[in-house]
Amino acid sequence: MEKRTALITGGASGLGEAISKLLASRRCNLVILYNTNKEKAQKLKKELEEAYNIKVMIEKCNLSKEEEIESVVSKVKKEFSHIDYLVNNAALCIDSLYDDKNKENFMKTLEINVVGTFLISKLIGNLMYRNRYGSIVNISSTNGINKYFPMTLDYDASKAALNSITHNLSLEYAPYVRVNAIAPGWIKTDSEMKDLDLDYIKSEEEKIFVRRFAEEIEIAKVVYFLLSDDASYINNQIIQVDGGTY
Repeated sequence: MEKRTALITGGASGLGEAISKLLASRRCNLVILYNTNKEKAQKLKKELEEAYNIKVMIEKCNLSKEEEIESVVSKVKKEFSHIDYLVNNAALCIDSLYDDKNKENFMKTLEINVVGTFLISKLIGNLMYRNRYGSIVNISSTNGINKYFPMTLDYDASKAALNSITHNLSLEYAPYVRVNAIAPGWIKTDSEMKDLDLDYIKSEEEKIFVRRFAEEIEIAKVVYFLLSDDASYINNQIIQVDGGTY
């Protein structure tokens, strides 16, 4: 069978890197979008191509810039005959005290997490629909459902909006393209752990039924399942992957 091709936004670090590596191990060709760390993306490309004999395309793309999204998708269309999977993983989170939040940072968050995700989903989703095959997974968060942190109010609002986008895209692209989202809780990523003290981590772990934060690979495996044909009858869902919380 011809190799599947997957595009992952924010695919060179953190959870995105874990997703890229897992998809590569399943022999998917990859398009990895990054915004800042070109060196890390280049290193990942070399590693995955050598390990799995796949084709990896890396492209810089600021999702708040519509022209950059359009340019990247144009390049991807020339390089690959089809895109089968899209993972909308890239996101901006600006932690700050509630009273310090401002319009500028709120809009930056929405531009990347909501508008950028919509724009790239529209371009890739239309390609998938014309090919009558595709699967999109949006990386949401429990913060957009039932976890409330005023310090990340703008991020939380963007993830609630992403859930709505998921539902609408699944309707728009039916019956050929499935669109789902996962809503992780705490994950052991560098970006999440760097500013947390041990007492806070312990208090949060006590709220989780399995009493620990998720490993990146545990989340990546759920993403791959939803992308794959093993999940061929799962559509229009927001699936919480949080270890059970209260």
